[in-house]
Amino acid sequence: MMRILPILLCSLLAAPGPSAASGQALPVPPASVTTLAPVMVSGEQPGPGLWKVISPEGHVLWVLGTLDPLPRDMRWQSRDVLQRLGQSQELLLEPGIKLHAKLGFFGTLALLPRLIGIRNNPDHARLAEVVPPADYARWQALKARYIGHDGKVERWRPLFAGFELYKAAIKRAGMDRKGVVPILLKAAKDKGIPRTPTNYVLTVDDPRALVKDFKRERLDDIACFESMLDRVQTDVARMGTRANAWATGDLQALRELAGRADDIPCVDAVAGAGFARKLGLEDVRGKVRQAWLAQARRALAANRDTFALLSIDEALRPDGYLAALAADGYTVEAPDVDEDAAAPSK
Repeated sequence: MMRILPILLCSLLAAPGPSAASGQALPVPPASVTTLAPVMVSGEQPGPGLWKVISPEGHVLWVLGTLDPLPRDMRWQSRDVLQRLGQSQELLLEPGIKLHAKLGFFGTLALLPRLIGIRNNPDHARLAEVVPPADYARWQALKARYIGHDGKVERWRPLFAGFELYKAAIKRAGMDRKGVVPILLKAAKDKGIPRTPTNYVLTVDDPRALVKDFKRERLDDIACFESMLDRVQTDVARMGTRANAWATGDLQALRELAGRADDIPCVDAVAGAGFARKLGLEDVRGKVRQAWLAQARRALAANRDTFALLSIDEALRPDGYLAALAADGYTVEAPDVDEDAAAPSK
């Protein structure tokens, strides 16, 4: 649970539809099954350049915009980026959520049996019983194509089932979710560069009660399930094009294909649940944003050079994280802007 909740909140307004009357599949028009991704690039690729954030004192925050998923057979030409990392005094990790549980070693062991079946629907309900018939028909067609005969996923909550389908679809399309972050983490470790989390941290006083509440509560996650089906049916090609654009360093294409808020229904499905409200997860996006920005401002004041990781969508977004730093008076230069033409942000 300590891993599942942060992943869902950071990588992903629902009104439940009528329950399916049975597990029987409804007919699905062949044209509604999916659009294949473009041919994925392979071999050595440069990736995008680095954003440069400059403080009034001349300190620099170098920002790499990350993307998930990326072409599976791409080899990142990381030499220049690793050189910049090696000259930095600190590496700021990607924004996210961390749950801190007040458990010792034996407390953790005692909790493990409670995590069994945490993905499953309450009361042993099957997916066909909790999602609308039309959605279940789409699910069956897509599941047959990407997952195959996996009986256990039919017992999962719609949110988890949809995410499993998404992972299988991008794998089939020649993409994966490993990304380039592990390369940078290893390089920082090898060079002794401090790796600073930027997570918004939540302390869980009673993890056992949290798990119990989660397992018995029905999430309002039908909209999340539908958004994941839509993404697999219609967005695999777009995700592939974005992955290729990141690999080749085509920022203009990435701007034109800027990420949409596809994950909002899934984040809201979790953040709006009763157990999540007890944790104080209201405005979780805002809290995550402020945690990263606070670390960025601190690092810019303390270090001559800092390296940071940030979603490329947030780096490109007009109202994103880097735009917030620009509004604070820092100079922000994009990788594809000539340094001689770059002017300080007001």
